[in-house]
Amino acid sequence: MTQTVAVLGTGKIGEALLSGMIRAGWRSADLLVTTRRADRANELRTRYGVEPVTNAEAAKRADTLILAVKPQDMGKLLDELAPHITADRLVISAAAGIPTSFIEERLTAGTPVVRVMPNTPVLVDEGMSVISAGSHATAEHLAHAEEIFGGVGKTLRVPESQQDAATALSGSGPAYFYFLVEAMTDAGILLGLPRAQAHDLIVQAAIGAAIMLRDSGEHPVKLREAVTSPAGTTISAIRELENHGVRAALIAAIEAARDRSRELASGNG
Repeated sequence: MTQTVAVLGTGKIGEALLSGMIRAGWRSADLLVTTRRADRANELRTRYGVEPVTNAEAAKRADTLILAVKPQDMGKLLDELAPHITADRLVISAAAGIPTSFIEERLTAGTPVVRVMPNTPVLVDEGMSVISAGSHATAEHLAHAEEIFGGVGKTLRVPESQQDAATALSGSGPAYFYFLVEAMTDAGILLGLPRAQAHDLIVQAAIGAAIMLRDSGEHPVKLREAVTSPAGTTISAIRELENHGVRAALIAAIEAARDRSRELASGNG
């Protein structure tokens, strides 16, 4: 790992990437960070031993630049970086809804750009980062992005045309589970359980179910059927979920998220 990597934008996602790279074996001396506030720069220097620099300095020195800023800040950042980025650098964008073409047309012709959509579980090294190549990115560039984001969870390559769908499923996905846990906690309280106990029961059920989904290789229908005995409690609950259109609501919700991602990508924010 001899390349110099700069993380531009060190909020929660940017810092999670930085921390994951160091745990994966990257040397602090090969990592640069940029941040708006001096106190934040000192905090990152103390915590990780990395060097805070300006955006322009990062563009001049780094072989790979990770743009982990808010989507609305991307245009201004690219204007600042463009005079200093040559086509032999790799630019990785972790900004939601920003297509690679938006970045490519603002940088030197031929600059390789990789688009990545991580989700918030990268904060606990259980993220899913969906990776797509821009017009000039090669398999080697994608592998480099996987090396970086693999330190904070799993990665998946998709064509950029599928990024909006992946954002709806994976990028927004954790929020759907939090919403479900919230509703189930309320149900537990309605049934007489203290909030803390209801929360613990549901969270452990979610963790156990997720591990079984990941490790068993079984289809979710088979796992559900294993819990659903004839005339039992689970089938009574499933009937109510179906009667209230929960399955259709989830499909419609994820489709709406996909559509909104498309709107953001087209600049109709």
